[in-house]
Amino acid sequence: MSLGLWPKIEAVFRFYVDGFKNMTWGRTLWIIIILKLFIMFAILRVFFFKPAMAGKTDEQKSEIVAKSLTGMNNTNTDKYGYRFD
Repeated sequence: MSLGLWPKIEAVFRFYVDGFKNMTWGRTLWIIIILKLFIMFAILRVFFFKPAMAGKTDEQKSEIVAKSLTGMNNTNTDKYGYRFD
C-alpha cells in the first residue's frame, strides 16, 4: 500500500516552492543570510585564516592529529580547556 518515495519527495518540494513564492520579507532575509554566509566562509577565510598545518611534513601532520584525537597534547588542562598548573 506504499505509494513510494518519489511522490513524497515531490510533495515536499512543491510545499517549499509554494512557500517561497508567497514570501514577502522572507526572500529578502534569505538573500541577506546567504550573502552573509558567503562573506564569512569565502572572503574572510581567504584573507584572515591561515591553514593550521601549513609548512609541516606529513609525519608532523599525522603526529599533531594523533595527539589531538587522543588528548595527549593538553595534559595540564581540565575538560573545559582551563589550565590548572
